[in-house]
Amino acid sequence: MAPPIPSESFGLRRSIVASQTLLAAATLLGVIVAIVVGQVVHATLFVAGSALVFGGAIAAVLVPWQRTPRWVVGTLPIIDVMAIAVMRESAPAAGLGLLWTFPAIWIGTVFGLRGVVAVSVTVSVVLIHQVTTDDLQRFAASTLVLPFTVAALSSMAALTARRGRAQRALLEKQSAELRRALDRARRQEDLVTEVLDAVDFGVTRITPTGDFAVTNTAHGQLLNSTDAFGREIAVFAADGSTAIAPEAAPLARARAGEVFEGELVWYGLPGEDRRALSITSRRLPASESGDGGGVVVSRDVTVEEQARRAREDLVASVSHELRTPLTSIIGYLDLALDDDALGRGTRERLEVAERNASRLLELVADILAVSSTAREGFGVELELRPTDVSAIVRSAIESIAPRAQDHGIRIVSDDLVASQAMVDGRRVRQVVDNLLSNAVKYNPRGGSVTVSVGGDAHAVTIVIADDGPGISASEQARLFERFFRGDAVRKSSTHGSGLGLAISRDLIRAHGGEITVRTAAGEGATFTVRLPRDPRETP
Repeated sequence: MAPPIPSESFGLRRSIVASQTLLAAATLLGVIVAIVVGQVVHATLFVAGSALVFGGAIAAVLVPWQRTPRWVVGTLPIIDVMAIAVMRESAPAAGLGLLWTFPAIWIGTVFGLRGVVAVSVTVSVVLIHQVTTDDLQRFAASTLVLPFTVAALSSMAALTARRGRAQRALLEKQSAELRRALDRARRQEDLVTEVLDAVDFGVTRITPTGDFAVTNTAHGQLLNSTDAFGREIAVFAADGSTAIAPEAAPLARARAGEVFEGELVWYGLPGEDRRALSITSRRLPASESGDGGGVVVSRDVTVEEQARRAREDLVASVSHELRTPLTSIIGYLDLALDDDALGRGTRERLEVAERNASRLLELVADILAVSSTAREGFGVELELRPTDVSAIVRSAIESIAPRAQDHGIRIVSDDLVASQAMVDGRRVRQVVDNLLSNAVKYNPRGGSVTVSVGGDAHAVTIVIADDGPGISASEQARLFERFFRGDAVRKSSTHGSGLGLAISRDLIRAHGGEITVRTAAGEGATFTVRLPRDPRETP
């Protein structure tokens, strides 16, 4: 099977025109020299051969070769070979046989190995015929060199064309693969874009230079920084009232490379139609070229925030309304218990009522404390005074001792080192009371609670450990959430509001300290309270 023609359209035409033009130019030069030198023997034959060559050049320009059959294309170099043979016959001494190299090269390029064999055989036959039939043409070295040169040049052209076709086929294959890869990438990009546009949260890809590369529809709707009149929309912090400067807004911080999680901001002035957004900024893994940029995810939490605030307002309002009558009830119960004329049974019933009313008042106080907690910290004023923390702990142990004895719990407090610190004694006592109460309440009968106070030059540490049931790993992450009650608490006979640990942590953080827990299911729990000796010096 013959190799394919170099081009299916204009490539073939360009090849033919170029070959015939060069052959015509070389032939013209040879004709002029042969005439001037006087080497033409048969003028008629010489003119006929030259005319065939020049006619082929004209045909190369005029004929639409890309639309002609292949065998017609093959006749043109054959005509050239015969025309050169005629010219060589009419001017034997002019050396016009070298012109055979032009059609030979073109034949080798277009028709491959079969063309090389054909042109080599044809030239050899013509030379042998002319040497044997024409007395003017003697056998010489050129009789052997010329066919070999024609064959060599045609072979080189065939090999070069073959390599070119192979390289072109490889390039076309690679180009097709790249087109397929590009189409896949475009389809994936379209799919990702459609998915991102379908979700109700905003997603934005930030380049290492801080530009926005990919942004979905929701992002544009949520983080539109201008109103319908083109005015800049004010941005406020989580409390809804503290204004945020443009350079401190979440998007500006994300473009600067900052990383944050669940940043709550309000867009719009208080009292207007505003929206709350929870915004997260994360950095993408670095690539070989360097920084990978980042991604910003924004979510509209307006409904949740409004519901949370409405709930807190309702809880605060109801708790406040309950506090006044409860205080009055407890006061009148105390007055009644001061009456020495009360019978024993009546006194016992009033004491039960007084204890339950006090418990209810404590619960109301906890709920009020929670309602006054700001999102970023505990909203309470501290009365800081130099205080011996060990004395506070010792007093709390003495208060809980009767209750621990009733539950069969032993309290070990042999390591209470005197430790001075600037604290609000009443608030610290509230924290210690809550931790001791939990340790006694949820510890099985026969258990023990170990309490210690120590510290270093900068902080005082309170450690309260029990050997109770411990806390599962799944519940530890939510241990300090408000209103959270674990499965063990809900299934037990004890009752709790789920506010004690949350309030305790907020009180300790208000002092500039921290409260942590180390626990595991079935291994008890150890709560560690770390208080700075002087919160005013704590950053």
